[in-house]
Amino acid sequence: MTYTLWILITGCLVGLTCGITGSILVLRKMAMIADAISHTVLLGIVGAFFVTQSLNGLPMLIGAAVVGLLTAFFVETLHRSGVQSDAAIGVVFTSLFALGVVLIAFIGDQVHLDVQHALMGEIAFVPWNTLQIGGESYGPIAVWMLGGVLVLNTLFIAIFYKEIKISTFDPQYAILIGVPVVFIHYLLMAMVSLSTVASFDSVGAILVVAMLIVPGATAYLLTDKFFSVIWMSGAIGILSALIGYGAAVSFNVSIAGSMASATGLLFLLAFLFSPKHGLVFKRQRMTST
Repeated sequence: MTYTLWILITGCLVGLTCGITGSILVLRKMAMIADAISHTVLLGIVGAFFVTQSLNGLPMLIGAAVVGLLTAFFVETLHRSGVQSDAAIGVVFTSLFALGVVLIAFIGDQVHLDVQHALMGEIAFVPWNTLQIGGESYGPIAVWMLGGVLVLNTLFIAIFYKEIKISTFDPQYAILIGVPVVFIHYLLMAMVSLSTVASFDSVGAILVVAMLIVPGATAYLLTDKFFSVIWMSGAIGILSALIGYGAAVSFNVSIAGSMASATGLLFLLAFLFSPKHGLVFKRQRMTST
């Protein structure tokens, strides 16, 4: 495959993986926990490096998943102790992310990881970091990681679809009928963590946050059906990646930044022109009555 095609595939996989996972968080009114986890997984990545001396493969996913779950646990513990939810997210998010930034200094020049790389990523380098088996190249590692996480997330949603849906819209009823609400909560946190770390090295924390939150918020303006929100979020993530890459090439700017900006543009269009919730159509209905 060509260099450009690998970048497009990576961007589309980020949009699809983060879109379908983040849409559930948006519906559960937990969008900002995605922001927190997308930053705190840096601590998990650095911790995995100290243990294994490598930033590739399964150890990095495990480290990020552990820290993602710890982030959700700390936020929930603080909230139950009387701290406001947004304040709890802010405290945990800044503390764990700052610790990860500090620990990066101890890595030095051993790996290509610094604060700017963590925030912005560099999707243009993805085609060069390939999976090598027996001297043969099997495509970028990022594509394999994102594809694997996409399959896992899709399986989790398919297997626990009913439980996720009920606990999202009526958690009290879900508890009464025996749905393992706490398990579903931490399963979603694990999905977010895996999606984040699979995307982290390629596109950085900023685009991960955009893809986790904005496609879900956009789909929420376009449909009221749970399943439709999920698949539309993935489609919007893919469309954002394609539009963003085209804009980046045309204007010679950051690819990840352009993709993130494209998510905002699509959200603005939905906010203005959504048939049911769009501002323009609301104004027209108000003036016609």
